[in-house]
Amino acid sequence: MSNTLLVEIVTEEIPAGYIPPALDAMSQIARDKLSHARIAHGAARTYGTPRRLALVIEDVAESQTPVTEEILGPPKNVAFDGQGNPTKAAVGFAKNQGVSVRRLAIKPTAKGDYVYVKKTAGGRSSRKVLSQVLPDVIRSIPFPKSMRWADFDLTFARPIHAVVALLGDRIIPFALQPVKSGRRSLGHRFMHPKTIGLGRASEYLEALRSAYVIADVAERKALIEGEVSATAENLGGRILQDEALLETVTHLVEYVAVSGGRFDASFLEVPKEVLITAMREHQKYFAVVDAADRLLPCFVAVNNTPAENPQVVTTGHERVLRARLEDARFFFEADIKLPLTQMLEKLKGVTFQAQLGSMFDKVCRVEGLAAHLSEMIAPALRSELCAAARFCKADLTSQMVGEFPKLQGTMGRIYAQHGGQAEGVCRAIEEHYMPVRAGSALPTSLSGALLSIADKMDTVCACFGIGLIPTGTTDPYALRRQAVGIIQIILDKDLSISLTRLIESALLLLEDKLSQDMDETRQAISDFFRHRVEQILVDGGFAKDLVAAVITPSIDHLPAVVERAQALTSLKAKPDFDPLATAFKRVVNIIKKARQDGEIPPSGRTVEVDSGLFQEECETVLYRSLNQVRDQVLRDIEARTYDKALTTVATLKAPVDAFFDGVMVLTDDQQIKQNRLALLSEISDLFALFADFSRIST
Repeated sequence: MSNTLLVEIVTEEIPAGYIPPALDAMSQIARDKLSHARIAHGAARTYGTPRRLALVIEDVAESQTPVTEEILGPPKNVAFDGQGNPTKAAVGFAKNQGVSVRRLAIKPTAKGDYVYVKKTAGGRSSRKVLSQVLPDVIRSIPFPKSMRWADFDLTFARPIHAVVALLGDRIIPFALQPVKSGRRSLGHRFMHPKTIGLGRASEYLEALRSAYVIADVAERKALIEGEVSATAENLGGRILQDEALLETVTHLVEYVAVSGGRFDASFLEVPKEVLITAMREHQKYFAVVDAADRLLPCFVAVNNTPAENPQVVTTGHERVLRARLEDARFFFEADIKLPLTQMLEKLKGVTFQAQLGSMFDKVCRVEGLAAHLSEMIAPALRSELCAAARFCKADLTSQMVGEFPKLQGTMGRIYAQHGGQAEGVCRAIEEHYMPVRAGSALPTSLSGALLSIADKMDTVCACFGIGLIPTGTTDPYALRRQAVGIIQIILDKDLSISLTRLIESALLLLEDKLSQDMDETRQAISDFFRHRVEQILVDGGFAKDLVAAVITPSIDHLPAVVERAQALTSLKAKPDFDPLATAFKRVVNIIKKARQDGEIPPSGRTVEVDSGLFQEECETVLYRSLNQVRDQVLRDIEARTYDKALTTVATLKAPVDAFFDGVMVLTDDQQIKQNRLALLSEISDLFALFADFSRIST
């Protein structure tokens, strides 16, 4: 027999952003603990509102699943004497296990025959086990910030008022400061302030619904979306799509009551981004647009409580919003009176970081790095890119960005337009913050992409240069996100940027600010980017060994790294890849060891192969084959046709195999040995243009 399990924690209002991850964690923790406790169960569903977190698990078994275990004792020849009589060792083992000696059996193992006993542990009542498990589940739910209240030791997102714990129709009893578990929940704070008695766990959703609480998050979200859209249509438009706001509002209410209002059309003289942000950030109102996506002087609000007179509620919303929009208009009108050059000058008083100087200092570095990038990628954009770099942070000194920090970049573009800057400059200013988070939009313009790279690379190099390196738990300057953003932009735009030269240029601009050793900093930054590239490729579906192979030689040209990974993946899919890779790995491993032992120079410095020292035909054939394919491979690499280049390199397998079969590389004749190592070194260096084959699993 099985039952439905219900656990509900009723609290003060929990911040909207805390609720989804808390529900996910609550479900995962509970399922893990039930499985560990050997309690069979079915599907789990979560429900939540600002005042409650709830978990329902179907088909929970009445008792634990019995478990049988075999416990090894002493060896057979120790437990029994020559006549088969039990010794003290056998008697003692049986006594410790609570069984008679007759229950002992013999089990063959790799170490010989041992005495063992088979024991079956019966299953305890699930209700009794859950009374111990559920308090741990509740205490283990993580939150960005937790609190204590009164003189209790328990910490939680907000003070707990009640805990419901039912298995079918029976209470799971436990105490959790400051409450005891029971069957009584709470309804809507204003519309049904009395407690609700739950007869069975399966009654949960309907019982709350009758108390004006829609506990199902998906149901509440769909209801909000539908009513908001209908209200916008009644206002003559449609809702401006905003999934993040919809998600937030869903977790701000327990009941859904929607109202639509209007504001004075004169506010539309203010940029729509400002109006939308003012409605969204402060009031959590949805903006309304027409068929052409033009902002209408309307809004839609989602209330937690229905009103007897909806017009009174609407009027209240309109009054509050008018004050917000008046402030926004004042900030905007004050800002546009200042020229961009004056905003830029004010950056001298804005600290970027104590050791790294002001935001003005950062802007100067970014402009220098942007100029370097334009020379590498697009010399014709130099003037546009430098102008965008000069003013990219100017809006940080504006009153508007001070009030709405999320508008940085957007206001920079708007103020640059008012200042008469070219459209390319304005767009680059707005786009240089992109991507703002993982998976978000990348810059669309080349100027915006290059400016974003310059800004982010300056931040990464500056922080590394003064020792502010991310750890496993801290990354206050979001350097991982900045580095990933640089990589994503370079790949998205297929930019032929030397990452090494870019890092070097950024560090040179920072030279007077650095407190760390320049060479060590350069290497640390390169390793930091290497780890980010590795993770991006693995997340993109490439095998870990292939990723390790392609990033080991170089990540200097990022699009080429991806293309080499794609080509190597295609080659690995062929049936004859393993013997090919084995042959190549043998070459690479021999040369690695020879270089470590100092028998040949390091990579990048070669020893001339003397064909006159060849003693066997296989040496001549391999040398001739290498010279035949090398020029073609280099041309294919230059053209970035890596599939073709790898196919050409693969033709070396047969002469490489014949070489190893025909000669001893590490012969006693030092001159012959050096010549053969030099030949293999040239082959190894050719392989290294693609990957470190020694890292590929075969």
